Order: sequence, then C-alpha cells, then structure tokens
Amino acid sequence: MYRRFIKRGLDLILSGAALIVLSPVFLTVALLVRIKLGSPVIFHQERPGYREKIFTLCKFRTMTDQRDENGELLPDAERLTAFGSFLRKTSLDELPELWNIFKGDMSIIGPRPLLVGYLPYYTERERLRHTVRPGLTGLAQVSGRNFIAWDDRLAKDVEYVENLSFLTDLRVLWKTVEVVLKKEDVAVETDSVEGYLWDEREKLR
Repeated sequence: MYRRFIKRGLDLILSGAALIVLSPVFLTVALLVRIKLGSPVIFHQERPGYREKIFTLCKFRTMTDQRDENGELLPDAERLTAFGSFLRKTSLDELPELWNIFKGDMSIIGPRPLLVGYLPYYTERERLRHTVRPGLTGLAQVSGRNFIAWDDRLAKDVEYVENLSFLTDLRVLWKTVEVVLKKEDVAVETDSVEGYLWDEREKLR
C-alpha cells in the first residue's frame, strides 16, 4: 500500500509545499548563481529513472564555463569555485530536484539517479534500483554518500528497494538531515568521484 500509493502522494504534497515555502531561497540562490557563475542558472542532465526511463535532472549549476586556449572546458576542479563548493556542501544545488519530484520523475527518498552511461554495467540484481523512482536522497547516501565503494553503494540501493517502507523512508530522511547539517562525507567534486569509483569497480571485474 505504501509503495504503490502513499509514497507518491507524500512526495507530491511535500515537494509542492517545499517549492512554495522555499521559493525565497530558490530565488536568492538563482540570483547568486547568475551573478557568480553566469547562465544558464539551472544545470540539466539526462538520468535513468523508474524502469530506466530517461528524464532530465535539474540542479543549480556549480561550475563556470572556463575553457582552455583550444576552446575545451577546463577540468572540473578548475571550474568549481568556492561558491560552487558551498552549494554542494550544503546540498543547495539539489533544490531544483524538488521540481523533478513534483513532476513524478523522482521521489524524496530512493536510489540516487546515476549517469545514463552506467546502465549497461549493472548486474541483474543491481537493476532492481530502477524498480522504484530515484530519490533526492537515499540509503546509500546516508551510509557514506559518495565515498563508499560502488559495489557497496549499489548493494545499499537494492537493500532499500527490498525493505522499502514508511519507517525506512523516515529513517533515511532523519539521517539525511543529520548528514547535511554536520556536512559529513560530502564529495565536493561529485562527478569526478563517481567516475573514479566506477572506473575502479570495472577494473575489479
């Protein structure tokens, strides 16, 4: 009952309320991003969602568009400013994902949506992570965020799916608040860390 009906209803109500209540924060962050990092203010990227359907993930941008003499983008570490790091450490860059939740692309709690390019590499068991909507936060994120090994991270996603309940979501949500407030295990260069962990995982296979 909770998985099929109540969870989506709560997502709709809570994300809608958050979009209204946090609208001053949205506007403030959007203005600062525009001033400090330029436009577009929102970063869009395709990610696989429920049943591996591709959707467009929305985040506040955290990097500049600085390029080298050949017109190629500089490495992430060189384009990530102190302001961008602040947005990532406080998870403020994730706020636009509330719109993804409201639309039904995502849920408040669930496995984080990873890159489309990873789809061919999941085991059959790991593909269970796509039998629920991806989340703004999840069991893997509160168990070490971006610094646990890929196999462990994906195992946590499957563990969440197999034990999905109202109490499980409450526990993950509570732990998320603790992690964000304490700024624990925060990977500032998220894409770089994800790429490194995935490369290391593939070397072991």
